[in-house]
Amino acid sequence: MDALSRAGPRRARDHLGAQCTGARAPAVPWARFSAWLECVCVVTFDLELGQALELVYPSDFRLTDKEKSSICYLSFPDSHSGCLGDTQFSFRIRQCGGQRSPWPADNRQYDSGAPVSLQREAAHYLGYVYFRQVKDSSVKRGYFQKAHVPACPQSHWGSPHCVAGLAFSYLMTLGSGAIPGDNCPVELPGHAAPGEPGLGGPQAPEWPRCHLAALWALQSLVLVSRLPFVRLFQALLGLIAPEYFDKLAPCLEAVCSEIDQWPAPVPGRTLNLPVVGVVLQVHIPSRADKPESTSLKHCGHENLVPAPLVLSSVHELDLFRCFQPVLTHVQTLWELMLLGEPLLVLAPSPAVSSEMVLALTRCLQPLRFCCDYRPYFTIHDSEFKEFATRTQAPPNVVLGVTNPFLIKTLQHWPHILRIGEPKMSGRGCSAGGLPKQVKLKKPSRLKTLDTKPGLYTTYTAHLHRDKALLTRLLRGLRRGRPADALTALLRGHLLELTQSFVVPLEHYMAGLMPLQESITPWKVGVQTPPQMRPFHQDDFLRGLQRAGPQLTCVPKGDWLGLYRRFFKSPHFDGWYRQRRREMAHKLEALHLEAVCEADIKTWMKDKSEVEVVDLVLKLREKLVRAQSHQLPVKEEMLQRAQLHIETAIGSLPKDLQAVLCPP
Repeated sequence: MDALSRAGPRRARDHLGAQCTGARAPAVPWARFSAWLECVCVVTFDLELGQALELVYPSDFRLTDKEKSSICYLSFPDSHSGCLGDTQFSFRIRQCGGQRSPWPADNRQYDSGAPVSLQREAAHYLGYVYFRQVKDSSVKRGYFQKAHVPACPQSHWGSPHCVAGLAFSYLMTLGSGAIPGDNCPVELPGHAAPGEPGLGGPQAPEWPRCHLAALWALQSLVLVSRLPFVRLFQALLGLIAPEYFDKLAPCLEAVCSEIDQWPAPVPGRTLNLPVVGVVLQVHIPSRADKPESTSLKHCGHENLVPAPLVLSSVHELDLFRCFQPVLTHVQTLWELMLLGEPLLVLAPSPAVSSEMVLALTRCLQPLRFCCDYRPYFTIHDSEFKEFATRTQAPPNVVLGVTNPFLIKTLQHWPHILRIGEPKMSGRGCSAGGLPKQVKLKKPSRLKTLDTKPGLYTTYTAHLHRDKALLTRLLRGLRRGRPADALTALLRGHLLELTQSFVVPLEHYMAGLMPLQESITPWKVGVQTPPQMRPFHQDDFLRGLQRAGPQLTCVPKGDWLGLYRRFFKSPHFDGWYRQRRREMAHKLEALHLEAVCEADIKTWMKDKSEVEVVDLVLKLREKLVRAQSHQLPVKEEMLQRAQLHIETAIGSLPKDLQAVLCPP
C-alpha cells in the first residue's frame, strides 16, 4: 500500500507543517492535545492506489505501517453498506510495538479517578470516523470501467483470500465511480473476465459494464484516541469535519491548536471546550459519581458567549435506539457479554455495527469490559486470520462487520447476531409499536450468503426474561415518552442486573480483608502489611443461597449456574485482579498509617544499627510506593513518615548518616 508512505514517520515539528530538528517537547506544543487525542488522520481514496493516509496531525506522531494500513481500511465503509452522504462510526485497533513513550502524569491521574469502564486504553487505539461520499460532478469520464475480481476456484469460495479479493474489488468499483446495482456486477469467484477461462470455473458470459458519469469523492476524517468518549468525539467530528471538507488543511491546523488549549480531562470536573466558534460543555465522569447519575454539573461560566453546547454525557449511547431490534433478547445478550462469549454482529452499515458493539460492551457498566471488541472490522485487518482460524476456539471478542461474506468464513462462531435494515412492526414506533424484533434461531439455519436477521445461537439463558421491562417500554412508547426516558429505563434495568450480580461478589471480597486490629506496625514487619485471604469459589457459592441476587432482583432463574460460568470468563479474572489490587493498596495505606502513628523512638531503644538502617530503607520504599501507586494516604501521614526517617537516621553514627544521606 504505497500511498501509506505519504504519512510515514517524520521528525518533530514546532507547529503543523513547520519542520524542526528536535524531538517532540514534553510540555509544548501538544501536551494538552495528547491528553484528549493521539492524532487526527485524513484518509482519501486514490483511484490508482486505493485508500491513502493523506495527513496525520500532529505530524510527529508515530504510526507503524500496520497501524496505518488498519486505519486506512477501517476509515471507509464496506462496499455492501452503500453509505452515501455523511456517516459516522468508530473502530478499535491493536497498538503495534508496545507503548512508545511514558504516559504523562495527567493521564495516570485521569485513570486513578475515572470509573474502571472509562479508563484509557492501554494497548489499543480507538478511531472515531466521519466519512463523506459525494458525487464530484466536476470530473467527467466518458469511458467504461468494470471491477475485476481475480478468478478463484469454486471449491475455494468463502476462503479468506477469495473473499478478500471480492470485497476489495467491490470497494474499488464503488470508489472508482461505479454505482453498484444490477447494471454493475462484480464477477463471482470461479468466473474469469469476459471471454477468458477461469481457474477451475466455467467460462463467464459477457458482463454488463458500468458507465461512469461522475467520480465519487470519498474521504474520511479520523480522530484517534485512547479515551472511550464516543459521544464527545462524535459531537466534535460533527463540528469540525464539515469545516475541514470545505477549508481543508488550514482549518484542521486551527482545530488542533484549539484542542491543544483545552484543560486536561480531570474526573469529576465540568469543562468548557472551545472549538470552531462553539463551546462544548462536558462533565468528566469519576468513581465518586453514582452510576445512574448523568446530570451535568455547572462549570461556573454562565455568561459564556456563545452559549455552550451542553453534552449530557461524554460516553453514553442511546441504548434504546441501539437495542431496538433486539429488545426481546437484551437479557440473553447481557448474559453473553457477562460471560465473555465470542459474538459476531453483522449489520447493514458501519454506523449500526459500531453502535451495536459499543452498546453491548457498555451494558455491563459499572463492570469493565475485559474482552476484546471491534466495533467495525473488515477482512483486510491484520488480525483477520487470527479470528477466522478453525484450529482453535474463537477468541473472546465482539466483532462488528458489514460484509455478509464473513458469515461463510466465521460460521463456526457460537453466537452470530444478524441485524437487518430497521423495520417497524405494527403501527410504528411513534404510534406505540416496537421495531420488528429479531428471532432466536439455531445455527443450523444459518445460510451463507442470504442470512435472515436473527440471533443464531444454541445458548440457553440462565435467567428468565423480564417481561415487565418490555411492558414498561411499550407503555412508554404509547404515552409518547421521549427517547431519553426510554433509554434511561433500559439503562436502569441493565444497571440493576449488573449490580445485583456484582454486590454478592463485593460482599464476599470485603470479608477477605484482615480485621482492623490485625494491622499493626511491627507485627509482620515494616515492609509487609497483612495479606488478604484467597477467594474460594465453593465458599462463595454456598453463601449465595442465603444472600444471593435471587432474593432482591426481579429476574429469576439459575443464578448459581450463571456464577459458575462467570468464574471461567475473562470478566471474573479482570474484576478479581482489579479488586484485589485495590484492596492490597488499601491495606498498604492502612499499614503505612499504623507505622506513622507508632512511637518510633520507643521502638528503636533496643534495636541494633542494622535494624534501624533496615527501617529507613523500608520506609523510603513505602513512601515511593505510596506516591507511584497513588495510595489513599493523607499528606499528613506522608510527612510523618519522612519525620520517622529523619529521626531514625539521626540516631545512627555519623558514618552511616553520610551513607544514607550523601551530600
